[in-house]
Amino acid sequence: MKAIFIAYNQAYNQEIVELLERCGQRGYTVWEEIGGRGSEDGEPHLGNHAWPTQNHALLSVVDDNLALGIMQALRETDTANPVLGLRAYVLPVEDAL
Repeated sequence: MKAIFIAYNQAYNQEIVELLERCGQRGYTVWEEIGGRGSEDGEPHLGNHAWPTQNHALLSVVDDNLALGIMQALRETDTANPVLGLRAYVLPVEDAL
């Protein structure tokens, strides 16, 4: 199993959930209204007067065979809208309850 952690502009919220469903993944956990700034470019998303945009984050534990397809779909989404900001990481899951 793999854990996919996705940090993304709040504008993507529904789109990311629908992307997971299209890829065959139902379960996830979301954190809303989180701040951040990209490591290379883009504006900060801090939820304040100077930088009002915020991020959300999502964690989904998926079967190994789904991870590649989900990451590809996320790459396509990021390429289509690079200004919004989207980052995703795949991590091994050693145990789950």
